[in-house]
Amino acid sequence: MPESPVVLGIESSCDETGAGLVRDGVLLGQAVASSMAEHARYGGVVPEIAARAHVHAMAPVVREALDRAGLTLDQVGAVAVTTGPGLSGALQVGVAAAKAYAFSLGVPLYGVHHLAGHVAAAGLAGGPLPNPCVVLIVSGGHTSLLLVRDLARDPIVHLGDTLDDAAGECFDKTARILGLPYPGGPAVDRAARDGDPHAVRLPRPLTGPGDHPYAFSFSGLKTAAARWVEGHRAAGTEPRVADAAASLQEAVADTLTRKAVRACVDHGIGTLVVVGGVAANSRVRALTEQRCAAAGITLRVPPLSLCTDNGAMVAAIGDLLVRAGAEPAPPDVSVDPSAPLEFAALTPRVGRPAGVPAPAAR
Repeated sequence: MPESPVVLGIESSCDETGAGLVRDGVLLGQAVASSMAEHARYGGVVPEIAARAHVHAMAPVVREALDRAGLTLDQVGAVAVTTGPGLSGALQVGVAAAKAYAFSLGVPLYGVHHLAGHVAAAGLAGGPLPNPCVVLIVSGGHTSLLLVRDLARDPIVHLGDTLDDAAGECFDKTARILGLPYPGGPAVDRAARDGDPHAVRLPRPLTGPGDHPYAFSFSGLKTAAARWVEGHRAAGTEPRVADAAASLQEAVADTLTRKAVRACVDHGIGTLVVVGGVAANSRVRALTEQRCAAAGITLRVPPLSLCTDNGAMVAAIGDLLVRAGAEPAPPDVSVDPSAPLEFAALTPRVGRPAGVPAPAAR
């Protein structure tokens, strides 16, 4: 059989400019440039700053990824790009760059869903994902439990999603209350190392017998942590940040892992995949591993370098779509900043909503 083409993946949905190169499920090289330091003083991502940073970083990042892969641009046989969800201006920069590369090289272009890219990242370490598997996506803006079959061909089934704040948002907002730097997730993780995870009694949202078994809600957890801090300060005492961080982290990890393992058991599925930026959290990783082992479930978690946003995950989806015989994106493919996760391919068009992708060749 002829060798599959090298797929260049471009990611620019938020504050990381990523480029990756994948062929036949193998990561050949990747590079990432982050504008996080420029946003930190504002306590969150500023869309205009992010978009400008992507403009400056795009070409150097693609060159660096090619150099690390030992490839030249003319060896790229397809281009994949995140078309949503994300920041509109940031997405537009990535799509414009991807169109330019694809047109200049005379190769097909594939639009992909950002969250499906996170799922595909797990397949770059340890081989293809089993069909079916349960996927827990945990990031700054998304927390979902999914039933995934053939990622390139089949619709993605949502077992449960967040009803308000995602897990990453809960970390970011509580970190600010505690005086920890942005981004909050890594800061909470670091502070928690010196804390007692049982020092503060915090709720485990939606884990009661009458609650939706797979839905998430972290707004109340954030509020409970804030009330604890405010209570200490009102009494004239400064709360112990390490204990608060450790207790918050334990509550988030407990809630996530409890629901994810339950979804696997309830559906008779033997593999759990955990992806997204919060999958880099040390307690989430450790507790998931512990509970999966106890339940006889195989756990797949990407290495830390593939948990946060990157171009490799986009290239991985593009590689799957190419090998499945999926139709490339139309020339007027655009972006959808709030696209729901339904399929791995995402091809919104100028002035028209995204339609269901053309079925892949079987």
